[in-house]
Amino acid sequence: MEFAEFFDKQATVEAALEQYIPRPNQFEHVVYEAMKYSLLAGGKRFRPILLLMSYQAFASDFEKALPSACAVEFVHTYSLIHDDLPAMDNDDLRRGQPTCHKQYDEAVALLAGDALFAEAFNLITSHQQGQSEILVQIIRDLAEATGAGGMVGGQVLDVCLTGQDKVSAEELFLIHSHKTGKLIVAAAKMGARLAGATGSQLKAIDDYAFNLGMAFQITDDILDEVGDSDLLGKTAGSDRRQKKITYPSIFGLEKAKSKAAASSRKAIESLDGIKGESLAKLAQFVIRRNS
Repeated sequence: MEFAEFFDKQATVEAALEQYIPRPNQFEHVVYEAMKYSLLAGGKRFRPILLLMSYQAFASDFEKALPSACAVEFVHTYSLIHDDLPAMDNDDLRRGQPTCHKQYDEAVALLAGDALFAEAFNLITSHQQGQSEILVQIIRDLAEATGAGGMVGGQVLDVCLTGQDKVSAEELFLIHSHKTGKLIVAAAKMGARLAGATGSQLKAIDDYAFNLGMAFQITDDILDEVGDSDLLGKTAGSDRRQKKITYPSIFGLEKAKSKAAASSRKAIESLDGIKGESLAKLAQFVIRRNS
């Protein structure tokens, strides 16, 4: 699917990440190198682009939200570094290159992830312009989305249920809605808040992003089954080899595709009354991508 705006914003985010990546000093040089190695390795930049598009649904000057968009990508990259560690998914390839712990070592990778998480909040407080009460709200959005009640909670459930024979559709939903979905919802709400959205507008963005996150993750599950490792930038088929619980493993490939399409439609329907043409295109884009 052609989506020029997505790739234009992807380039904008890449340039901003280059600007905001912390600079090394003589004592902690190796951890800064590892942070930069993982952060600037490419990737879709889906979450920061979503934040910018959400901002743009309510205000035109989306570049003002770039510090927060980059902060979300700092957090996402930290989660990938930790996901790839031997104690978690034990992956060798990420974004088309050796994972952080393969390029450096496990201790440095662990600490690089920790540092990126901390630097995300430093980036918002140091560089994001906005009213103080709004900045507090977006910091809360990001913190709540990534803690035990959000992304980390989903990761814990994923680890605990991997390899088990009997896992319910409800448990699968909880994994995906927390491990992946919470950060996607936070990104969308952060962009909308920074642009001045309130009340019913924020509720609509929340509903949109929840369904978008489900469409995104179900599609990721599908691509792990049928995708090309070179396009994915990671090893295809790793979910099946590790006996992870996915939508194709529970529902089958065709029903999983149907569920992804239904979530995409629900996301678009949630935008009723909001100038969200780009957001609607994004909901279509996530289920038609090949990586």
